[in-house]
Amino acid sequence: MSMNHKNNLVAVSKFLSLVLRHRPDVIGVELDSEGWVEIEALISQANTHGKSLTLEQVHEAIVNNDKKRFALSDDGLRIRANQGHSVAGVDLLFDAAEPPKVLYHGTVSAFLERIRRQGLQKRSRHHVHLSSDRVTAEKVGSRRGKPVVLTVDAATMFADGHVFFLSANGVWLVDAVPEPYLAFPVGACE
Repeated sequence: MSMNHKNNLVAVSKFLSLVLRHRPDVIGVELDSEGWVEIEALISQANTHGKSLTLEQVHEAIVNNDKKRFALSDDGLRIRANQGHSVAGVDLLFDAAEPPKVLYHGTVSAFLERIRRQGLQKRSRHHVHLSSDRVTAEKVGSRRGKPVVLTVDAATMFADGHVFFLSANGVWLVDAVPEPYLAFPVGACE
């Protein structure tokens, strides 16, 4: 894959994330209650609003996105983001699942004091995102600077009645992680 092609794929993926997770209004589409939008309408509206988009690019973004952010409907006519929505009224209808004993959350030190006081909050998203492996959490945290990985006692949270969901791309979701369930790296909050 050429560098230009790879850069184009990243740009398409970022555009799809914007429209399918946060701002469908930028091109005048509406997500249904489960986050789906007709691919034909997505492409048409993107092109009408000055963003060149093809069916091939959409399919390539679905297949080649390393984070598996997008899903194609069974009939192949609709697309949605797998999680991370800030759009009101979208419910992806996840099934509750028992999490592994430990999950991880990647962040940066600038947020640690707030997290120590409030725990992990979903803020403008529908859920807090957690990873089943430390490496993924580190990658997530590194998007904003030097990563700090927090450990979540998911087994105790689950036993205490917190409900977890597993998205189609393997991200664990929960409404919040109260501070008592978090373990901070040594020296991270000093």
